[in-house]
Amino acid sequence: MLVVCDGLGAEWISPERTPTLAKLQAGHLSAARHQAVFPSVTRVSAASIATGCHPAQHGLEGNQMALLEDGRLVVHNVGAPSFRQTLRQVTGQTLRVPTLAERLAPIGGQVAYSNVSPGAAYFLDPDHFGTVLHRAGSFGPGGNALTGSAHLGVSHDLVGDIEMTRRFCDEVVPSEAAALSILWLANPDLTLHHEPLGSPEHLHALKIVDGLVGEVLHAVKAQEERFDTLLLVGSDHGHETVGRSIHVGNWLLQQGLESELQHGRIAVASQGTSALIYATEKARAALVELLPRLRQEAWAGTVLTGEALARTGLSGRELFAAVDTARRDEQNAYGVVGTRWLVEDGEGPPEIGCGHHGGLGPQETRPFLVLMHPSLGSGTIGHATSLVDIAPTILSFLGQPADRLDGRALTA
Repeated sequence: MLVVCDGLGAEWISPERTPTLAKLQAGHLSAARHQAVFPSVTRVSAASIATGCHPAQHGLEGNQMALLEDGRLVVHNVGAPSFRQTLRQVTGQTLRVPTLAERLAPIGGQVAYSNVSPGAAYFLDPDHFGTVLHRAGSFGPGGNALTGSAHLGVSHDLVGDIEMTRRFCDEVVPSEAAALSILWLANPDLTLHHEPLGSPEHLHALKIVDGLVGEVLHAVKAQEERFDTLLLVGSDHGHETVGRSIHVGNWLLQQGLESELQHGRIAVASQGTSALIYATEKARAALVELLPRLRQEAWAGTVLTGEALARTGLSGRELFAAVDTARRDEQNAYGVVGTRWLVEDGEGPPEIGCGHHGGLGPQETRPFLVLMHPSLGSGTIGHATSLVDIAPTILSFLGQPADRLDGRALTA
């Protein structure tokens, strides 16, 4: 079983804020140097956990990503319920590698309860090998729609997380049906996108999420005589404070690239605190010429191209560069240090002072992970680990092959 507390950075776990999670870390096996993938966004994280691969392998490049359609680069919101169909129509497939749901289908399959964006939920199992329950639509194997009481019709808020968790504990934990069960909470990520880090609202969300993890633990313990269960509890990324914002597309336009942007030869996909810049072959020379100027901008912390970009685990045929925005050592109203530039995405006004993620910042790339099983005992994993290590760990525990993965089993 895998429980994901979306957006819960490792630095927020403490006996005072999250007593359940702090006790888990102290009493079980914890990944001390756990890292997010890049971009550090939920939809990419979901695909990376589902496949055990980085974006260069599985092909889902961001919360937004550009696809080459009839010779034009078109930016899509990966969170839309229909994006799987769009990706399949344009490229001929969804993810390029098998998911856990596909690998486990012959031995009981996978069930996932998720309260995040539709895209993040559906890319846990984009081709319907298992069961995904989500407020935008619930589906069983083969894509059969689940309706009525079988559908997960919860609200996208803390109340919805509570209702979803209680259904998970009642319906999934006692069931023999699935080899792997996933519970993906929307919070504290959802709260932090609208409230400051360290605020009463943030701390309240942490308290609720910590209590929900406790409910899952209680439910699993009640079944320990029936099942041999490996329980993983973790997060996908953390958050940093938005101090100011930049529209990278407008900046490129001001540099004389209006025609390239209008005709789809260059496109920008926002990832929150980073941006992906796409270009067709003919437009790349103009971007190469702009790189020195781009790197001098106050909002451009690090500009990654070529091998430097590939070393992050991200690459693509039309992907030219990634911009990780600059960070300042400023404090917010609650004493939390560090502010970032937000890359505007055109989908709404930036919420300055609230949390965000997507780049390579020190807090947004520090999720947590705890593994619980009698054979593992307590302690810490000292070497660097990543979200891509979760899939091989699950496959190893279930006695299944873990080939063609970027990650490695943490229980080996």
